[in-house]
Amino acid sequence: MKKIIVLGAGLVGGVIAKDLAHYFDVTSADNNIKALESLSKNNTIKTIKADLSSAENIRQLVKNFDIVVGAVPGFMGYNMLKSVIQSGKNIVDISFFEEDPFELHQLAIDNNVTAVTDCGVAPGMGNIILGFHNKAMEVSHYECLVGGLPKEREWPFEYKAVFSPIDVIEEYTRPARYIQNGQLVVREALSDVEKVNFKGIGTLESWNSDGLRTLAVSMKNIPNMIEKTLRYPGCVEYIEVLRAAGFFSYEELEINGTKIRPIDLTSKLLFAKWKMKEGEEDYTVMRITIKGVEKGRQKIYVYELHDKYDRRTNTMSMARTTGYTCSGAVRLLTNKKFTRKGICPPEYLGEQKSNFEFMLNHLKERNVIYRLTESTI
Repeated sequence: MKKIIVLGAGLVGGVIAKDLAHYFDVTSADNNIKALESLSKNNTIKTIKADLSSAENIRQLVKNFDIVVGAVPGFMGYNMLKSVIQSGKNIVDISFFEEDPFELHQLAIDNNVTAVTDCGVAPGMGNIILGFHNKAMEVSHYECLVGGLPKEREWPFEYKAVFSPIDVIEEYTRPARYIQNGQLVVREALSDVEKVNFKGIGTLESWNSDGLRTLAVSMKNIPNMIEKTLRYPGCVEYIEVLRAAGFFSYEELEINGTKIRPIDLTSKLLFAKWKMKEGEEDYTVMRITIKGVEKGRQKIYVYELHDKYDRRTNTMSMARTTGYTCSGAVRLLTNKKFTRKGICPPEYLGEQKSNFEFMLNHLKERNVIYRLTESTI
């Protein structure tokens, strides 16, 4: 039986470990004892308390495992990925880090490593879908609208963080990149707010975020590509006020002789408000629109996802939609259905029809369903 180690036992890392334990010998590593204790209730999952910010610790942790899963916060992600690659281990990673993963491509090649990065819901499954259609047609437009939202709306933010809250703040401050008419456009995060209606949900706001990521490099043949994040109406205005006032700044201020970074204070205050409480439910909504020419005809493919908190297993929707995409990719690697070496963003997984269909079925078996509407112009 293949041995898998999951680095990170948070909301998503824990779900990945539990899912993979149905197929593999799974170990979970984290510095959070409570998170590990929750997983150890499942006797098939082994746990290790470890500081995952240490490169040497990671190299020691992964050396006896077949495949690694990266599920650490974004600010730790790049260095974690680098350490795993240096150890010569294949990895599927969901860490949403700021750095360019392709910087590690040659290192991965040199170490004969397959490193599937950004393998969540978006980036992640959206990339896999585009990767498939990019092989089958001449794509002219790709749009991904995606958001994870709490079921219960609470003033003022009407938002709860279902993954690392510091990564959420990064979304609000990191410049957004998209492709328009074949040119890279860089805009401020939270810009170009639009209202979008979703059946069964109502009106949400979409805004520019940096979710396109590797697609801007790997899909240069597509002239128009954009990803926008979804929130309840009004949320963006509150966040913009905080950002404009400097609450997200990393530059130290001196207050009564004490130096403090505004981001640290903001994080301390907001994380308590954004934390999902026991029993609180969430949902994930995503709409992917792909337009182009296929076999001489103008085609439009629209994939819709509306996933809800799973009451049967008490599993958050964002953890399901992200974690099960990752676990599906791990299964592809262990079954040697995907063997490409180097840095491999999810769009590479979708290029082969059998792998694309496997991922859709893997998710469907877990009741994460992408509904397709196809039209010809």
